[in-house]
Amino acid sequence: MSSHATIEAENKALIRRWFDEVWNQGRLELVDQLRAPRAIATGLGEGNAVSEGPAPFKAFYANLHAAIPDLRVKIEDIIAEGDKVAVRLSGEGTHEGQAFGTEPTGRKIKFTCITIVRIVNGSIVEAWNNLDQLGLLTQIGLIPSSQGGDRFLTR
Repeated sequence: MSSHATIEAENKALIRRWFDEVWNQGRLELVDQLRAPRAIATGLGEGNAVSEGPAPFKAFYANLHAAIPDLRVKIEDIIAEGDKVAVRLSGEGTHEGQAFGTEPTGRKIKFTCITIVRIVNGSIVEAWNNLDQLGLLTQIGLIPSSQGGDRFLTR
């Protein structure tokens, strides 16, 4: 295995660990170990908000887990090239906590996310996140559904 392939394999292993141990096992102490202190994240808040450091990520994580305490994240696809890893994720759980501007609905929800992460020297230094917030908010009733199905796919 070339050193390039080895680095890509190590980067994929780091991201698998991130989603398994941080997201699914709740091991928040690993955030400071797996991310660089000044890591940049795009897309954790409204729109494409950019944040730096662990505090905004930890707030996002806490808010999402407060709303969906039984949240489970699954890696559907993972691709590495150079210093970047792309991940297609699915998440599911029950809206049992007060968040997103509404009372708990008790509804089961599912959502998707695409994340691209840049890793340097074994640490996450940058991440771009595209979470299906519209789908999530529609499932808990904050945004009305289109009742007629996929408006963009029909004429």
